[in-house]
Amino acid sequence: MGSLKVTITDVKGERRTFDNVEEGLSLMEVAKANGVEGIFGDCGGGCSCATCHVYVAAEWMEKVGQPDDIEMDMLDMAAEPQPNSRLSCQIKLAPELDGIEVTVAPAG
Repeated sequence: MGSLKVTITDVKGERRTFDNVEEGLSLMEVAKANGVEGIFGDCGGGCSCATCHVYVAAEWMEKVGQPDDIEMDMLDMAAEPQPNSRLSCQIKLAPELDGIEVTVAPAG
């Protein structure tokens, strides 16, 4: 498995880039492991809460894809959902996402 680059802007506007991120991890796992403020992942990645809500940068939306129905239901309960909203637990890192950029959504 390769190593990837991920950039996350936290709820305070601090932009952090993580290099050598392991392929196959979720964005939520990367954020939690690195103490990114605003990502809680209360359900542990089970797509049953919205405490890992992020906004995907526009240029990455096509590669990330649209949320499924279960994720959409969770996003409906999130604070300030946008067309580029996703739950970071549902974004698994793969080579085509090398360099992805997301911003942590406000918790409400």
